[in-house]
Amino acid sequence: MQALYLADGQLQYMSDYAQPQPQANEALLRVRLAGICTTDLELLRGYVPGFHGVPGHEFVGEVVSSADKVWHGRRVVGSINIGCGDCAVCHSDGPEHCPNRRALGIHNKDGAFADYLTLPLSNLYVVPDGVADETAVFTEPLAAALRIREQALVRPTARTAVIGPGRLGLLIGQVMALGGTNVTMIGRHAASLQLPAHWGLNTAVVGTLPDNNFDLVVDATGNEAGFAEALRLVRPLGTIVLKSTYAGAANMDLSKLVVDEITVIGSRCGPFAPALRLLAQNAIDVASMIDGEYPLHDGAAAFAHAAQSGVRKVLLRP
Repeated sequence: MQALYLADGQLQYMSDYAQPQPQANEALLRVRLAGICTTDLELLRGYVPGFHGVPGHEFVGEVVSSADKVWHGRRVVGSINIGCGDCAVCHSDGPEHCPNRRALGIHNKDGAFADYLTLPLSNLYVVPDGVADETAVFTEPLAAALRIREQALVRPTARTAVIGPGRLGLLIGQVMALGGTNVTMIGRHAASLQLPAHWGLNTAVVGTLPDNNFDLVVDATGNEAGFAEALRLVRPLGTIVLKSTYAGAANMDLSKLVVDEITVIGSRCGPFAPALRLLAQNAIDVASMIDGEYPLHDGAAAFAHAAQSGVRKVLLRP
């Protein structure tokens, strides 16, 4: 099959990559559409040392085969974490923090930048008929945005800021605003704020707002400077949510966390079912975020496009 293979920081298109074989509890999926996210770009930069395999975890697929024939032909998306299913963590909290977990396209599991992939049936969610592939491919990052509302009490009256109007930040801003919360999107350049301004969200350029100005600040920048700005903007007893994953170590003064008793929440994967409901209701604008689409054999060009400043979602179609 076709696949994009990443090893030693080099992305290679392969036309003869071995097709995966599903295990007893898995389905074989034909990938219809996949999206490049910041994590994929960070893998290229060394975010996971020694990574080798097929990246990609945002996708829409079609079930080709499985032990349960009711799934055959279904159009699906899939959650990315695969736990062992036996440990206490899996039984109490689910697979996201299983000490032996695999993660699609990220850790010990080939991902979606290929013709086919496999996932456990328990990870699959049927895409509603009225939701196009180009919309459904946003399910995974939208679920990640929704995770914040599971972890933090987001009052409608809370002064909320989202730093980083990129692929994930734009979804987070829309999710935060759904509950009536007054949201300010913060970016490095005025041009990056045009889309959230069009949606009716408040906008501001980094460094122009006063210190200690927000009850809740979400860092979705994918870089060290984003956390520093979040720390400056959050008020005493406020909350910072970290959505950034990036290669390298952060170096900053954390004394404010102690003095001002700031709550810091790490936030990763989220619930797929409500994400699909919001997409089916057209409650989230994702179409405006698509900046390009490439065939899989042009994967290197697609990654180069996605890595450009200001580019949002770039899609790959096998």
